[in-house]
Amino acid sequence: MVSLTLIDQPKHHSDFKFGFEAKELPIAEPTASQTLVKVQAAAFNHRDLWILRNMYPGIVMGSTLGSDGVGIVVKNGSQSSSFEVGQRVLINPGVNWESDERGPEGDFKILGLLPAIGTFSESLVTESRELVPCPEHLSTAEAAALPLAGLTAYRALFTKGKVKKGDYVLITGIGGGVALFAMQFAVAVGAHVYVSSGSQEKIEQAKALGAEGGINYKDPKCIAELKKMLNGNQISAIIDGAGGPLYTQYPKVMRTGGIIVNYGQTAGVEGVSFTMGHVIKNIDLCGSTMGSRREFQEMVAFVDKHKIKPVVSRVWQGLTNENVAEAIEMMKNHQQFGKVVIEINGSASPQLHKL
Repeated sequence: MVSLTLIDQPKHHSDFKFGFEAKELPIAEPTASQTLVKVQAAAFNHRDLWILRNMYPGIVMGSTLGSDGVGIVVKNGSQSSSFEVGQRVLINPGVNWESDERGPEGDFKILGLLPAIGTFSESLVTESRELVPCPEHLSTAEAAALPLAGLTAYRALFTKGKVKKGDYVLITGIGGGVALFAMQFAVAVGAHVYVSSGSQEKIEQAKALGAEGGINYKDPKCIAELKKMLNGNQISAIIDGAGGPLYTQYPKVMRTGGIIVNYGQTAGVEGVSFTMGHVIKNIDLCGSTMGSRREFQEMVAFVDKHKIKPVVSRVWQGLTNENVAEAIEMMKNHQQFGKVVIEINGSASPQLHKL
């Protein structure tokens, strides 16, 4: 089988520390508690860029990259009867986090770095408990786009941000996968959603998907503009993946007891400012990374119930070095609106898999 492997030479992008190579690797056999899955498609995350840039902890050469994937069950271990051969499944993007809302109970790992498996592979073997039936309304590319970003957004929005119907919510950096899912999920429960972006085009696209308004974070008066848009209402939760200097101004538009959920800091690694303005208004600042297996199951059920369709920016056909290089270049240049996907075995069936 072909897998996308992390190597120590940046063959395709000279400005990265590490590179990748599509290599032939042996197919693993499932143990009693495992399932062999033929991967139909996998999606990229910004985490993949951080790994290639050597800006992520625990990097191991030889890892199979990728955290997002959808596939077809090919073979179950002797104690794994939850899924039928031929059933389409989503792969939980993390392991060793069962259900504790506060954080992982065990040594939590995200897929895509050893000792965890990766999804950019023609096949993979995983513990059967990490699989969830895929909602039927999702296409192959949409399904591949869902797991990591959907889980991150679900936990940030509901577990941490406590967003409910009628709340006013700001979601920063719209266009990224997590931000788009957070927006779609918030709209689905009846919240009033506002977004930020450095691109007016992306703001307009978000409004077409249900956002009520948006601000350009490059405008020094953007928070004052948001206050006008709110027309006397106040933000209950900010779902933020950027960090950056706007933190000092957020209390101006937030209700007392509001919540800021930070799941990333793409604006820089210097951290964020938490001032007396936040303290006086009893604003909570929460860090949030990924989510538990229980939250993953809840998220997939939520997507199925509301028939949410992930936003996919572009799809490539075939797990090749050239396709991966193009997809990474698109993400590096912030050209995407939605997820970037590679279909590996788009029409996969168990009969196509030769053991």
